[in-house]
Amino acid sequence: MWRNTKIIATLGPASSDRETIYALAEQGVDVFRLNFSHGTHADHQARFLAIRAAEERVGRPLSIMVDLQGPKIRIGTFAEAPVVLENGATFMLDRDSRPGNNSRVSLPHPEIFESITRGDTLLIDDGKIRLRASACTQDSITTVVEVGGTISERKGVNLPETALGLSAMTEKDRVDVAFALALGADWIALSFVQRPEDVRTLRELVGNRCGIVSKLEKPQALGFLEEIVALSDAVMVARGDLGVEVPTEDVPVLQRRIIAVCRKMGTPVIVATQMLESMIHLPTPTRAEASDVATAVYDGVDAVMLSAETAAGKYPLEAVQIMDRIIRRVESDPLHGKIMRSEMARGESNNVDAIGAAVRAVSEVVPLLATVTYTTSGTTALRVAHERPATPIVGLTPRDRTARRLCMVWGVRPVVSPDASDVENMVALALEAARNSGFAEPGRPLAIVAGMPFGVPGTTNLLHLAWT
Repeated sequence: MWRNTKIIATLGPASSDRETIYALAEQGVDVFRLNFSHGTHADHQARFLAIRAAEERVGRPLSIMVDLQGPKIRIGTFAEAPVVLENGATFMLDRDSRPGNNSRVSLPHPEIFESITRGDTLLIDDGKIRLRASACTQDSITTVVEVGGTISERKGVNLPETALGLSAMTEKDRVDVAFALALGADWIALSFVQRPEDVRTLRELVGNRCGIVSKLEKPQALGFLEEIVALSDAVMVARGDLGVEVPTEDVPVLQRRIIAVCRKMGTPVIVATQMLESMIHLPTPTRAEASDVATAVYDGVDAVMLSAETAAGKYPLEAVQIMDRIIRRVESDPLHGKIMRSEMARGESNNVDAIGAAVRAVSEVVPLLATVTYTTSGTTALRVAHERPATPIVGLTPRDRTARRLCMVWGVRPVVSPDASDVENMVALALEAARNSGFAEPGRPLAIVAGMPFGVPGTTNLLHLAWT
């Protein structure tokens, strides 16, 4: 059975040798994530080349996503670490670079002092320490410790209630973007998006040379949700930092909201972080984790992502195998099909969306084996997938770059193929691609979506049925 929901796997110390990367691709990974918060450019280049070698061996396109670090806010050092902060105590964060103690520590980020106001919350070390600002100046923030504990140096700081004047891109990120483009990355993921301008900044750098994934992990971004989704090529529900910055009980509600907006607007959406977290150390996931993956699949997301499970875990291959099994089991459930059919996507008034809606309608009447889309930029395959038809989609494209980007999209099996020259050639190429993709059964039809005149991008205007 063809799997519609795609799998993203993060590479790291546990999964960076060529044989492991090939094995992950064999197990069904569609997109490999290179996390630029860790490792050197040389490390990532070696992984990139290993992915391209695996692509040759498995005989199908593989996509590569570079994930930028973004602005990491961290406290400074302590003279004697760690220190203990008691509930109700006063603790100061200031611009003094000297090592701290149990009453103060350096916070080397002047933007915070300009943005924070009295009453704002500061979370340290993934929310383990909670502080409340009681007085703010240009040089110091006096806080009351609401949730104390042990704190060590250079721990991360989250400010869920403060709109920071920070760009989502640092100088390091700009260097990393240039490197990723030189390598030929298919996607670049932008961390800590707060506002539409953050996405526009990255777009100015990359143009259309790769897709942009906006990572939604700051509550401030939710106030601009539809605009950010419209500017992005894909969106990631990054539940790690999002789960620190909003109450835990809000995370599933926000996840559903983001998915619903992306589904409505036809933008691919990824759910990420802690999906099979226990498999970092154990060979099987918890039942709750299996249900978490299943929920995302029932919601119709384009992809689910493994982070530390494949990057640093003991069982990277097993994590992919189990995720694949969960997805296939959910997609074989008749309820899944009913949910996909019941949620109508919002179409645009154009030929592509009209034909996409027609494919969906035809697939519910005629027992189609698959839908074959001819696409140069990927838009046709993306918009047909937007309708979540009850058939697999074979995305035929003459461009390797387009095929690799389509690896992220629900239901699409990308195939590199020359453009058709006429209707007869169109049918022949579509039948061959369908057979090679495992979709061939005598007497059953394929739907073919193309544009005439052939070879001209943006002319999708043809829906043709052909029998195998």
